[in-house]
Amino acid sequence: MIPAASFAGKRVSLFGLGGSGIATAHALIAGGAEILTWDDNPDSVAKAAAAGIATGDLRGADWSRFAAFVLSPGVPLTHPKPHWTVELARGAGVEVIGDVELFCRERIQRAPAAPFIAITGTNGKSTTTALAAHILKSAERDTQMGGNIGRAIMTLDPPEPKRHYVVECSSYQIDLAPSINPTAGILLNLTPDHLDRHGTMAHYASIKERLVAGSDTAIIGVDDSWCAQIADRLERAGRQVIRISKRLPLTDGYFADGTNLMEAVHGRYSRIAFLEGIGSLRGQHNAQNALAAVAACLRVGLELGEIQAGLESFPGLAHRMEQVGRKDHVLFVNDSKATNADAAAPALSSFNRIYWIAGGLPKEGGIEPLRGFFPRIAKAYLIGEAAPAFSATLGEAVPYEISGTLAAAVEHAAHDAASDSGGEAVVLLSPACASFDQFKNFEVRGEAFRQAATAIDGVKPIGGPR
Repeated sequence: MIPAASFAGKRVSLFGLGGSGIATAHALIAGGAEILTWDDNPDSVAKAAAAGIATGDLRGADWSRFAAFVLSPGVPLTHPKPHWTVELARGAGVEVIGDVELFCRERIQRAPAAPFIAITGTNGKSTTTALAAHILKSAERDTQMGGNIGRAIMTLDPPEPKRHYVVECSSYQIDLAPSINPTAGILLNLTPDHLDRHGTMAHYASIKERLVAGSDTAIIGVDDSWCAQIADRLERAGRQVIRISKRLPLTDGYFADGTNLMEAVHGRYSRIAFLEGIGSLRGQHNAQNALAAVAACLRVGLELGEIQAGLESFPGLAHRMEQVGRKDHVLFVNDSKATNADAAAPALSSFNRIYWIAGGLPKEGGIEPLRGFFPRIAKAYLIGEAAPAFSATLGEAVPYEISGTLAAAVEHAAHDAASDSGGEAVVLLSPACASFDQFKNFEVRGEAFRQAATAIDGVKPIGGPR
């Protein structure tokens, strides 16, 4: 835990008593703050009270006594309208912050030289965060990873000069962290997302920009116009900017040439790392993730040899293009986290002979956006409520069966893939659907796929449950 000593002896209010809220409350108490907490869910309030955390309805509180208000990132700050607690805080002139802001203040007070890599963007944040942390750990650096992935940020170990922090930041968290100041800040990409919470794409982009604008070094993917404009704007303002691209040869920066990761210096190119043969980092999207992680790790002092070793040993994220097993030429891949068509596209673009397991609780738009990948699909195995609609979209373009259940789909896909004589065949769970018609969440669905695949006679597991 990181005691929030920056509020020692001060009174702080907190709203949102989920996992990160409870952790933040304990950090404030450990740091010597007097806190008052609340949540709209009575069960959450009761749980906090049972843990020894002071609770009370903030509607009746004296807000003039609070030095700060700590808000859960899941609670609306601006759109569709500010939460009632935000209106009370602003009316009393109380600053509204989140747990990432508390971490930033503690780092500056305790160990401002502690290397701090922060990652944001619309897609790829979790993979890039996990990859950067893995590279650092494999190079035997003292490494802490958390934020929007894994552990709540205030549960990490306290800052020390040589302790490295790798933190995934959502737009909600950045919006509540006005002094965020990473050593290396990464902005991967921007596409419309969470506009119900941010109002407009311009506002969403401006929040993401704050992370890299506050960084010592801004590492920015320039394959979309929003990020390219941000890179140009920060460079004009005199900030240190490193551009990355998954496809464009840059004059200066880092870009991908197939599986080679290249550095460009005044138009001259050299290879600094490679992804050939690294199954957990297939696809253009992972080239961007790897480029960002490489650039950040170089920025905090790693050598290229250490970085390449970390890339090669990266196991990947559970449920995101996770290689779970192999039998002869058949590879089994768990991409259960792909809960809509856009999320399924990277996996479908990464393999050439696919036995595709898809379906579940359908999202708006179905799988029509994936039509360009249909030539890669040898056969589809449809499950859940979406099966009839998906079969209509596939039509005569792709052979399919309505398997009904995931267990049946895995069994039939494995049998058909084993008979494929066209080289590597991939049994791919990339549902393009939510899981809730058959499973509690995508993690449970992915675990069911892993168990079904590795139970097949002759399948050799790759890695293990994470």
